[in-house]
Amino acid sequence: MARWCYRHRLVVLLLWVGALLGLGAAASTAGTDYANVFSLPNTDSKRAYDQMEKAFPERAGDTDTVVWKVDTGTVRDQSVQSRIQPVLEKIGKMAGVGGVTSPYAGDRGAAQISANGRIAYAQITFAKQANAVPKQLVQDVVDTAQGARSGGLHVELGGQAIQRVQEPPTGLAEMIGILAAAVVLFLAFGSLFAMLLPIGIAIFGVGTGLFSTQLLSHVTSVPDLAPLLATLIGLGVGIDYALFIVTRHRRGILRGMDPEESAVTALNTSGRAVLFAGGTVCIALAGMLVTNLRFLDGVVIGTSLTVVFSVLAAVTLLPALLGFLGSRVLSRRQRRKLAAEGPEPERASGFAARWSASVQKRPRSIAVMAVVVMAILAIPVLSLRLGATDQGNDDASTTTRKAYDLLAEGFGPGFNGPLQVVSTSGDTNKLVQGIRATDGVAQVAALPPAQGVTVIQVVPTTSPQSEKTDQLIDTLRDKVIPDAGAQAHVGGVTAISKDFSTVTGDRLPLFIATIIGLGFLLLMVAFRSLVVPLTAALMNLIAAAASFGVLVAIFQWGWGLSLLGLGKEGPINAFLPVIMLSLLFGLSMDYQVFLVSRMHEEWVHTKDNARAVRVGLAETSRVINSAALIMVCVFLAFVLSGDSGAAMAGVGLAAAVALDAFILRTALVPAAMHLLGKSNWWLPAGLEKRLPHLAVEPAEEAESLPWASAGGPTVVHGFVRDAEGAPVDGAVLTLLSKGGRQLDRVTSLADGSYIVSVPAPGTYLLSATASSYGARARHVIVTDEPLVHDLELTEGEVDAVN
Repeated sequence: MARWCYRHRLVVLLLWVGALLGLGAAASTAGTDYANVFSLPNTDSKRAYDQMEKAFPERAGDTDTVVWKVDTGTVRDQSVQSRIQPVLEKIGKMAGVGGVTSPYAGDRGAAQISANGRIAYAQITFAKQANAVPKQLVQDVVDTAQGARSGGLHVELGGQAIQRVQEPPTGLAEMIGILAAAVVLFLAFGSLFAMLLPIGIAIFGVGTGLFSTQLLSHVTSVPDLAPLLATLIGLGVGIDYALFIVTRHRRGILRGMDPEESAVTALNTSGRAVLFAGGTVCIALAGMLVTNLRFLDGVVIGTSLTVVFSVLAAVTLLPALLGFLGSRVLSRRQRRKLAAEGPEPERASGFAARWSASVQKRPRSIAVMAVVVMAILAIPVLSLRLGATDQGNDDASTTTRKAYDLLAEGFGPGFNGPLQVVSTSGDTNKLVQGIRATDGVAQVAALPPAQGVTVIQVVPTTSPQSEKTDQLIDTLRDKVIPDAGAQAHVGGVTAISKDFSTVTGDRLPLFIATIIGLGFLLLMVAFRSLVVPLTAALMNLIAAAASFGVLVAIFQWGWGLSLLGLGKEGPINAFLPVIMLSLLFGLSMDYQVFLVSRMHEEWVHTKDNARAVRVGLAETSRVINSAALIMVCVFLAFVLSGDSGAAMAGVGLAAAVALDAFILRTALVPAAMHLLGKSNWWLPAGLEKRLPHLAVEPAEEAESLPWASAGGPTVVHGFVRDAEGAPVDGAVLTLLSKGGRQLDRVTSLADGSYIVSVPAPGTYLLSATASSYGARARHVIVTDEPLVHDLELTEGEVDAVN
């Protein structure tokens, strides 16, 4: 498939461009129909909602609030009314506004003025839900209301529709994330074209995924958080998957391979790993379905679709783009060096090699330090409290936060999250009296009944996010309602959030067991080991605990919130653990597969665990860290999205990926594998026979020759001489696989002799370099017998690889 895409690159590119433009046109024509369905079946708040919907079907539109406060006097003063009343009348006449409830409308409006008379509010009911109200209409409402401000009169607005217009421009977070990723890619590759490849793949994958999700929102419930999370994960995995493949392709060209063969080899090796990694991410996301939370179904659809399109772009569009670029995927300096010196042997050098050697020398101390760091970061998770953020968590400079604080000041902290006790039978008066006598209740008001349903508005004395409010809900359900002998249910946004948090917390252990168990099975089949998947499962739990510790410290304790401009501290969104664990599991599997597959490959060839771990870490740590740095940049950019849920997910995932890549995969995992020794690769013989074989990343070596037996290792040996026949002492000879992986590296002796080991019969590349001599490389065909091969080096000559 890779070869076909490479040779028919124009067709593949046109197909992808057509798909992107076609889906985009269809999505823009159809519009969006995102819906936030937080309620859960078989919960008390859902029963209350169903009864209210049946009794009051006309309350369909979004209700927002205009709040004003005077520094002196009262809001009843004629000077205040003369400024506010015309504004409310003007808003009420706007097309798309269903009505305005004013505090100046007789006795009914008197309840909308605070006890001290300095704060009042009016309710604006739109004809549609918040996500369907045109932004221009909302902006007109905001501008009109705030036009009444004067020196001593403060006017603020709150509500979901108002919140939408104060968000930053759509796409700002994505653009900043892409720019940050571009900088990292350019530093890693040193080539503009190579930098653009992963970004282009991510844009195609995310674009097609988002447009498809937008179309699906018309046939199934997709929350408006889904496209944000899909963009967040799609940009991360799309850039990373392309990075893995492009890195392997560039390495192949540097080792002397033809660009087409290098692209095919890269797709047949790293491309297979990308397919496996993308599959594990989708499986991890699908694990959210075991929670049976309807709200998350749309998130699974949006994120999984985007990951699938990102993988498809990486394995089809990427080889086509590599065909357009040819050798220009290398920097100019690399192309000049390749032409002048010939192919270079693969060797891990620099910091990666030194770090890998350090881990091998001191595995115990490095493992202890890594565990201590992760344990300290995980301490805050012990105080984790799930809930829901609201406009009280917005930044202090926003009008929604100011309106929230004004309502809390004038009418009590519980006013922003009233409870609705929906009664269908029993003595309503007795129930109202029981609620009024309950500790934690500030106000109680029963609305006129409709169709046998009575709604009792209950204002708590504490804020919607307070634990005391949760305790009040439990008291009403478990004691007050049964004591009154009524058939009633407690609903409202605050009650729905509490039920959502409770159900999520109850189902979280099942969800964690599902994705950890699935990951264990996948890695056991891939690496033929029990210890490697056990280690990976433990590392996933450690990474999750530490990343949630960071989340709690920032968003629940408020450490650094003001520096990040993320508003006020509060509980962690109830849906976030499920989403974060799914994404973290999938991304951790990516890095684990990439790291351990290289170790496993070396183990299969040498049966030397220490060498396998050292070589695997030295050769993969740089690309893993580069990929992680890109993801961290993309995720942190979503702090600027204006959506508190996306900001929280972005910070949490950035912390999780950074800790996973920089501490776990490059320190704790290799240190633990050094300590465990050969037991890393232990698998009971009976299980070995029964498990299916799954090659995550097949060996790069050419197939054994027809005349070769399935023999074991052999050698290539001979002499290195100059043009005069004199021995060349100190020449470096490197044996490379067809895909460019270094298999052995030796230095010739004083008499020019050398001997390199060959893992199995096949075709290999043997290169020789020496100071003051030109580099020479030759393909050698090795059977199951030792091969004698002499090399001649000439001063100043450069031998290109055939």
